[in-house]
Amino acid sequence: MLRERAGAPEVTVDLPDGARVRDALDSLEGLAEGIPLVMAVNREYADAERVLDPGDELALIPPVSGGEVAATWARVSAEPLSLDSLAIRVRDPRAGAVVTFSGVTREVERLEYEAYAEMAEERMAAIVAEAVERHGLCAAAVEHRVGEVPLTEPSVIVAASAPHRGEAFAGAREIIDRVKAEAPIWKKEIEAGGGRWVEGTRPR
Repeated sequence: MLRERAGAPEVTVDLPDGARVRDALDSLEGLAEGIPLVMAVNREYADAERVLDPGDELALIPPVSGGEVAATWARVSAEPLSLDSLAIRVRDPRAGAVVTFSGVTREVERLEYEAYAEMAEERMAAIVAEAVERHGLCAAAVEHRVGEVPLTEPSVIVAASAPHRGEAFAGAREIIDRVKAEAPIWKKEIEAGGGRWVEGTRPR
């Protein structure tokens, strides 16, 4: 698609000294618009703030094998959650490890979740972005269910990819711990005799 838009397999771009990857992308006048990408400079993955030197080769790499590449993803959903679908969102050619977590309903008939959805999604997205930066993740994603969640079904799922397993585990752990502590989401436990709201903590 990029080749078709450019009309050539490669283009040469003139940029001022100190220009960064994002400046090169801007100079291409929307060539990559709407396409999720990772970038590489001289065949090494790089972010948008990487400074370019004269003669550098900048590669724009679309999703591999038809997958969707997104550095971060956060959503509140009333639909059943799919851990497999979330794991696909964090696939990345740089990743040697993908860690997933699923928090499921236990010991009660069902849970009922309510959320200030717009704020919850923004807070979750910020948590994911910060975890990606702090742990050097390739990508990370989180989804939280609202409404009724029956026994054994997931209410929250997390996926994180990284070059090595240590970073992937640490990133996923931070995301779930912070989402539980910071996102404006409330839980009610429902049993045969009635229900009760689970006591929470003041958000940080």
